[in-house]
Amino acid sequence: MSEPKQRSRYNPFEKSRNEFVVIGLGRFGTSVATTLVKYGKDVLAIDYDINTVQKLSTELPHVMQMDATNIDALRQAGVENFDTGLVCIGTDFEANLLATVLLQRLGVKRVITKARTQTQKEILLRVGADEVILPEHEAGVRLGRKMAAGHFVDYLEVSNDVGVVELLAPPSLWGHTLAESNLRQRYSLSVMAVRRDDDLLISPSATFRIAEGDILVVLGRIEDAEGLRK
Repeated sequence: MSEPKQRSRYNPFEKSRNEFVVIGLGRFGTSVATTLVKYGKDVLAIDYDINTVQKLSTELPHVMQMDATNIDALRQAGVENFDTGLVCIGTDFEANLLATVLLQRLGVKRVITKARTQTQKEILLRVGADEVILPEHEAGVRLGRKMAAGHFVDYLEVSNDVGVVELLAPPSLWGHTLAESNLRQRYSLSVMAVRRDDDLLISPSATFRIAEGDILVVLGRIEDAEGLRK
């Protein structure tokens, strides 16, 4: 086996081909690959199962049947020319781990890998994955928190329990303007937008009057947003 290719540090602002290789086309990998294609990105999609490849050939312009644990096969496919590699092999952790290592060895600038457990995540980070995601765990936490809060429509956690939250305006705010509700002082929440029926109002003014059924899009601590219902 040849010497590893030197990896360049990934720079999101650097002008590049912005190409992605996605390995593993289960539900998660397929969703990632088709979404990237939808947004006009160049994607090489790889899976070991020929039936999966054939089924997705109409949705993905460049999809190949390949053993992603074979460095020669990856090299023949030109994987080293891609900016970002996403390893989404769900059921075979050994294959997931090896594919992650091989992408690094081939010099792919950024390698993002899927894991199923916290232990797998720690191992993948130790072998050099740039980012490891736990989609099942994160989806479960997201749904649990949404259900526990009750009035959450959706939320995106940014960092350290701070996020953007979509929530139903509680009855205590109906009929009041944003200035009167004083959410910034009372709850440390900033109202970024308000969704009313099919309309989305960005940066509403202080005189905007909240009505029943309005969905507030707020930025702040998720715990504070949970407290808005009380």
